Amino acid sequence: ITVKSSNKDPVTAAAGEEGDDTLREEPWETTLKTTMVDIEAGEFRGHRVSLWDLLLSRYIPEENRKEVLELYEAGELTLEQVKTIVTTIVTRAAAARAEPEAPVSGPRAEPVATEAEPSSLHGD
Repeated sequence: ITVKSSNKDPVTAAAGEEGDDTLREEPWETTLKTTMVDIEAGEFRGHRVSLWDLLLSRYIPEENRKEVLELYEAGELTLEQVKTIVTTIVTRAAAARAEPEAPVSGPRAEPVATEAEPSSLHGD
C-alpha cells in the first residue's frame, strides 16, 4: 500500500503546489505579520503585537485599514510610516474608549437632543 500511495505522490504533489500558490503570502503581508511593536493601549498594553494584528484589531476602522494596506502595498508608505499610523490610531481609539462613561449618559445626552431641534426648523 505504501508503494502504491507513493506512485500517486506526483499527482498530489502537483495539486499541493497549486494549493500552496494560493496560500502563499505577499512579502508585504509577511513583513506586517513579523514586525512586532510595543503598544501601551487597550488590550495590547504590556504585549508585543504584530502590525498585522493591530491593523485587524477593533480599533482600526475598516476604511482606514484598507487605505493603509493599499498605500503600503503600492510602496507609497514605508514600514515605519505604517507603524506610526497604526499605533497612533490604536492609541487614540483605545484612549477614547477609556474615557469616563458617566458624562456620556449625563449632561452630554441633553445637548445632543437640543442640537437636533434647530435642524427641524431649517425644514420650515
